Amino acid sequence: MSTADKIRVAVLYGGRSGEHEVSLMSATNVIQHLDRTRFDVVPIGIDKTGGWFLGDDILKKELNSPALLRLQQESERMLFNPDLLGKALQQIPSSQIIKHAGRIFDVVFPVIHGPLCEDGTVQGLLELAEVPYVGCGVLSSAIGMDKDVSKRLVQNAGMMTAPFLVIKSGQWEKNPQQFCDKVADKLRYPVFVKPANTGSSVGVEKVKTQAGLADAINTAFRYDTKVVVEQGIDAFEIEVAILESLEGDKDPIVSVPGEVRPTTAHEFYSYASKYLDENGAELIIPAPISEELREKVCRFAKNIFLALECEGMARVDLFLERGTNDIYFNEINSIPGFTKISMYPKLMAASGMSYSELLTHLIMLAINRHTRKTKLSREFLEA
Repeated sequence: MSTADKIRVAVLYGGRSGEHEVSLMSATNVIQHLDRTRFDVVPIGIDKTGGWFLGDDILKKELNSPALLRLQQESERMLFNPDLLGKALQQIPSSQIIKHAGRIFDVVFPVIHGPLCEDGTVQGLLELAEVPYVGCGVLSSAIGMDKDVSKRLVQNAGMMTAPFLVIKSGQWEKNPQQFCDKVADKLRYPVFVKPANTGSSVGVEKVKTQAGLADAINTAFRYDTKVVVEQGIDAFEIEVAILESLEGDKDPIVSVPGEVRPTTAHEFYSYASKYLDENGAELIIPAPISEELREKVCRFAKNIFLALECEGMARVDLFLERGTNDIYFNEINSIPGFTKISMYPKLMAASGMSYSELLTHLIMLAINRHTRKTKLSREFLEA
């Protein structure tokens, strides 16, 4: 395929969330595994202030061992400066206005984890610009990021979650003791305290007694204005990768389940065990469960994907309770990690789809969805 015929994929990475560095690792791997016979790569990094910068294709410089992506924050590379929003055009220096003859990409592959991307914000921007993009749409991205709303919808669909309580920052500031007493009354320790809208276990703490509850909640409020306190379950942590089919009338593709088994150095699958400690957790694929239970887990995960109106891809995280084999929904990730140790691509590879094939599939899903949506009417005329 000639260069002119290739699809130009903008790999969007970085971002303003606490998972900025994880995003750089994920995007490095995505760029490395894209099929270069079909795609050209246009790296675009977002810095921690929200500026968008055009990057370099790392594979063109280091073909054998691409370095980790870095943000190139030179002014001439800037594509978007959030400081310019709301200013009249004549007030903006011409040196800060980047002019391009048409778009420099055909489709966007967001590889940004956490708030201000995975929560539907970037998806909304791309919808306004009518740009095809990989992954879930605005609605399901926002739902999936919010641990409170997603759990309530899963419960409404007839599936179980661990018992949980929710508090907002204004309520906490007014009467923290009342909420601590409510946790003691409604839940059993240990509990997990989580910001409602973060990923990769950012801000999550395991609390074994009421004495540590207030401090953990205060920590969680550093990352969000809403906090979830969830009862701990003695369970195996099971993850399932879901991928939308390219055939619109078919069910989504469901991977084999995998088990995440944190090492003894970590009490749960924390941020440190995921990304800071190479030996922080053992990923067991497929999970060592019976065929009957495997089918039940896969069906449960698929139903969550559908109930939350997901598109493209998602990783569904579940708890399999010891002793009962009851399945509980933990959370869903609409832009799962794509690092070299991430579960989503590993689960799909174990299910027969290589990393490169997976990326191609996701890009074609994005283009197909955009094609369908461009046929929708934007006007209403009465007969």
